[in-house]
Amino acid sequence: MDDRTNTIAGWVLFSLIVALGSSIVVSELFHSERPEKMGYPIQGVEEESTGAAEAEQPIEVYLASANPAQGAETFKKCAACHKDGKGEPNAIGPNLWGVVGSPRAHTPGFAYSDAIKSKGGNWDWDTLGQWLKSPKAFAPGTKTTFAGLSKPEDTANVIAYLNTESDHTLPLPKAPAAAPAQKTAEAAGDKAAKQPVLNEAQAATQPKQHVGGEGAPTVSGTKAQTKL
Repeated sequence: MDDRTNTIAGWVLFSLIVALGSSIVVSELFHSERPEKMGYPIQGVEEESTGAAEAEQPIEVYLASANPAQGAETFKKCAACHKDGKGEPNAIGPNLWGVVGSPRAHTPGFAYSDAIKSKGGNWDWDTLGQWLKSPKAFAPGTKTTFAGLSKPEDTANVIAYLNTESDHTLPLPKAPAAAPAQKTAEAAGDKAAKQPVLNEAQAATQPKQHVGGEGAPTVSGTKAQTKL
């Protein structure tokens, strides 16, 4: 009897060893690394960007809240090439006293590039904003090595500062009015926010027993209808 028990126990132990060994072999054969990025890409669907910046608005929007004092600090990046004091000589770049509102290539005695001279017109808010953002994009062929300011707020501040360095300081523009479609959407949102939400008892007093809103019963209409 003991021999039979020992035999059965031996076979059970042997079976467990075989099962364990098989599971190890199978796991090694079908082992796969965890992907760095979970999920499957779907063609035609772009990933949502979490750091997408807002669309840049017209420079007038930023000028409405521009700070000339901060612009003076940012202008220090330009001071290596430009003077901005009245009567100061030109440097590598032209003196910028009175530049806002003045014709392009307005500084006497400075050899402007053909790219600037061919532009014509005056330095207004928009064109100054374009120039400070990217001189080479505004006037391809310009001799300046200045790459531009990446933040529209910095651009607006510098323009506001340069506007004070002038005999003809101009009032900064106000932010453009919202577009009609935007106004309509905002008005609709305000109206919806002010709309009262009726509960079932209040709504039941409405004409013809029509019940609406979040407090409405499942079925509304005539008295013959019942709520499910």
